[in-house]
Amino acid sequence: MNLILLAPDELDADRRATLTDARRLEHLIRVHRAKVDDTFTVGVLGEGVGRARLAALDDQRAVFEVPVLTQPPPPALPVHLVLALPRPRMLARTLEHVTALGVKALTLLHTSRVEKSYWQSPELHPDKIRQHFILGLEQTQDTILPEITLCRGFRPFLEDQLPALLKDRRGLLAHPGMPNACPREVDEPTLLLVGPEGGFIPWEVEKLLEAGCEGIHLGPRILRVETAVTALLSKLF
Repeated sequence: MNLILLAPDELDADRRATLTDARRLEHLIRVHRAKVDDTFTVGVLGEGVGRARLAALDDQRAVFEVPVLTQPPPPALPVHLVLALPRPRMLARTLEHVTALGVKALTLLHTSRVEKSYWQSPELHPDKIRQHFILGLEQTQDTILPEITLCRGFRPFLEDQLPALLKDRRGLLAHPGMPNACPREVDEPTLLLVGPEGGFIPWEVEKLLEAGCEGIHLGPRILRVETAVTALLSKLF
């Protein structure tokens, strides 16, 4: 935990924040070996980052004196990531990775090779998704939660959502065998589409290219989704 991330409702009128959850308390006590009067890097969701004094600490609570936080969080990536829904365990890791890398807009998409049972996973519960986002933000000292959309049908996405997403964005379809290598140092608004394990089926590739996406690849190696997404974002931005 590189950031003590606070929710706005944890701050009182005097900007004192009281933490009572076991996860953050355990991290303060066992990892940071925190003591009263120590200062820590803190952030408030939707606000800035700065240093705060630990005013009280025991097994039940930690109290921070939080000044007005003026340091902005790290800049977001200029990307909307469309990701075919991965296996639940991979989804959890991927959500944390893309949040840490600065993705602020994410669509999870059903495609032909996505198992329908994946949509029943507890990892898709809003509280679980938020938890993974929080872990990613803490890692990279960020305070802005990503926005996520769940799309359970490929054709509705293709017809109803994709045209708007491609407006004023460069569409990049990451898929093995595409003619062009992944570009570097992209600074324009981008829509990045990444398929499931096994990739998009040919019909899906055809329709995405017809819609205006550019096909790109990462080379001859076939990568796991979480590895491919991290490599793509690192190369692109």
